[in-house]
Amino acid sequence: MAKRESTFINMVVTLFAVTFIAAAALGFVYDYTKDAIELSKMKAQSEAIRKVLPEFEELGQPLKIAAPSKGDSLEVFPAYKNGLRTGLAIKSYTNNGFSGYISVMVGFDSTGNISGYEVLEHAETPGLGSKMGAWFSNSDKPDQNVIGKNPGSHQFKVKKDGGDFDAITASTITSRAFLEALVLAYDAYEKSDNAGSAGNQ
Repeated sequence: MAKRESTFINMVVTLFAVTFIAAAALGFVYDYTKDAIELSKMKAQSEAIRKVLPEFEELGQPLKIAAPSKGDSLEVFPAYKNGLRTGLAIKSYTNNGFSGYISVMVGFDSTGNISGYEVLEHAETPGLGSKMGAWFSNSDKPDQNVIGKNPGSHQFKVKKDGGDFDAITASTITSRAFLEALVLAYDAYEKSDNAGSAGNQ
């Protein structure tokens, strides 16, 4: 019996040691890579801002605008040329994708038309929902293309829901979510003129 007890104790001690070492290793890897990951995200965000905006010379102070729901605030990046605001880049999101969270950078010109977009983060199905990065900017198919259109004068919904846009084939949920993120960005665009104080919160 004593031998069995000793073996059991050894197994427990060994399991504890392995668990401790694995946890320590994971913690080390996280600490070692978190700065690089954050830097990579910031670089991707900066490139997305540049891609989605009309021509500009400089970016103004970023603002935060509360979302209509109780979700995260939206980040707003105003762009200027010759001292005049030429557009806004807005980091928007939705939690309603087929696989949950989708983050997108949306550019607006000075009249509120969408000047471009870049999908920043998603976990949608490869070959289906993942097509949103190109699907909604296809200039050869006006019923897919959101570029140059204004969410204030167009129905940014899929046609199945009474909107103006064709859904991605076999990915209606993703399409709804993507368009929802654009509408959320437009809401922030409309509020941006009165958002000076929000940027300091």
